[in-house]
This record gives sequence, structure tokens and C-alpha cells, in this order.
Amino acid sequence: MFGEVYRDIERLTPVFDNVHVENRHFCVPLEWFETDHTFPEKNALYVEHALDLSEKAARRAMDRAGVRPGEIGAILFFSTTGIATPSLDSKLIFSLGLSEHVRRVPIWGLGCSAGASTLARAAEHARLYPEQKVLMVGVELSGLTFQRGDRSKSNLVSTSLFADGAAAAVVGSGEGPELLGSRSTTWPDTEEVMGWDLIETGLKVQLSKSVPDIVRTKLREDLQGACDSLNLPFEELAHFVLHPGGAKVLDAFEEVLGIERGGLTFSRGVLRDHGNMSSVTVLFILERFLQSGEPSPGDLGVLSAMGPGFSAEHVFFRC
Repeated sequence: MFGEVYRDIERLTPVFDNVHVENRHFCVPLEWFETDHTFPEKNALYVEHALDLSEKAARRAMDRAGVRPGEIGAILFFSTTGIATPSLDSKLIFSLGLSEHVRRVPIWGLGCSAGASTLARAAEHARLYPEQKVLMVGVELSGLTFQRGDRSKSNLVSTSLFADGAAAAVVGSGEGPELLGSRSTTWPDTEEVMGWDLIETGLKVQLSKSVPDIVRTKLREDLQGACDSLNLPFEELAHFVLHPGGAKVLDAFEEVLGIERGGLTFSRGVLRDHGNMSSVTVLFILERFLQSGEPSPGDLGVLSAMGPGFSAEHVFFRC
């Protein structure tokens, strides 16, 4: 796949070992990556597969929550790897049998932090309308943003790391952790850290190697400030549901939070088994955490993710 682009490909292939990703899923077969594709072609595939995967994820979440379509008062749809107008939530309303009066909130452009941010917005909506449920649905098809002729290091790293996935959750009164509040932070002069460049062949990744350094210099202070803003004791945080970014980012998280090396087992496990699925990854991690039996009633935890902006989103919960 890279032989025609990188003459020294054997020297670069260790990148794929260093990201600690063993399995990934894509919506297209491997042969698709061997030829060039236009942005319209890629985006048409995005719309087709994003609709299919997001509907399946939404039905699974509603079934597991025991929620009927008529109980859903709002649908929050988040994605950053393709575009559609009207946004895909307009189609999901009818394929899922939701009310034609359901509130639509499409969220685009937050990248890896969108899962955490959408959870925060869903919790706020649920508090405003306690008699209704909120359905949040996300899908990312990062494989469709592959740029075959891009020789940049960021393209090689993203190719080794990112994957496709979809996830959904129902937010509202009932069983499950209590969502206590959230805080968003966007740091000045950091917009070049992560994002897209739009070129003729689609979305080209912009990814800086400075993310682990940002975690080391900003994350702990920002998280402490988030706790203070909600009158939550930082020292009582018992559980960290963190979007992995990559292996080096997880190393930095463990370092600044005083967690033993390799201690973020759920984040590392999802990264290993699924790769970085951008915004939906943190919901995969949350599912593993909740199913593990590890949390005890009353435990305080935080779900966090960082993404383009450059920004961070923290959502606090009580088990």
C-alpha cells in the first residue's frame, strides 16, 4: 500500500508496532485503500455506511436501555469524518421510528472530544426535560479519510492508529451512573495541533506530535479546575474513563494523574482491540468500565477526551 509512496518503507513500518493497535475495523475492504478516490466518492460511502452503523448502534442502545422510540425527546448526532446536509440524524428519526417533533442537535468538528462533549450536552438536555430521554449517536469512518499519496508523518501515524466505529447511548432518568456536570476548555493558539485540511481527495489529517506534551503541561491543572468549578474533590476521583489518543498520550495521562504505568487498562484495551475510532472511542471505554464490575456505588469518576481546538472535555459521574 505504501511501497509506491515511501521508498524507505521498511524503516517506517515500526510505527505500526509502536501504536499498540492489534485489531481494527473498516467499512470498506482492504483493496479499497490501494487506489485513489475523490472526495465525492469517499463522502458518498460515508453517508451510506454511517447511516447503517449509526442506526444499528442506536437500536442496540435503545434495546439495552428498554426505551421505546416515543420516549426519545432529542437526538444528538456527532461525527467529524464526513459531511451531510441535512445531517444524518434527520434520516435516523424515521428509520428508528422517533417522533417527527424530536429535537435534533447535530455536532460536527469536535473530533476525538465529541463523544465526551455530546454526553455533556445530552445530560444538560435531560436535566431540562426530565420526562424525556436523550439519544446520542456517533459514527466515525476514519478509514475513508485515507490519503494514499500523502508522504507526511502525520498521515502515516494516523493510518497506523485510526479506525471506524459507531456508538450510542441513552441519557435520562433511570439506572446507570449519575452525571454530575462537565467543563469544556479550549486553549489559545493551539488550533494547529489537530484538525483537517480539505483537499481535492478529501479530508487530510493535521496531527501534531505535541499532544503528549500538552497533556503533561495542561491536563492535571485543567482537571483540577474542572473539579473545583463543580465543588467536587479532585483527590476523590477513583475512576478515569479517558479517550486514548494513542499509546504515548496514555503514557502521559498516567504520568500526570499518578496512575501506575499501564493502569488505564480499559483505555488501553479498547485502543488495542479497536484502534482510535475518534469520538466514539470513549463510549467503548465507558461500556467496558461499566461492565467490569470495578466501580462501587458512590465512586466518583470522570470521562475525558481531548480534540481539535485544541480542547478538552470533562464529564463527571457518580457510580
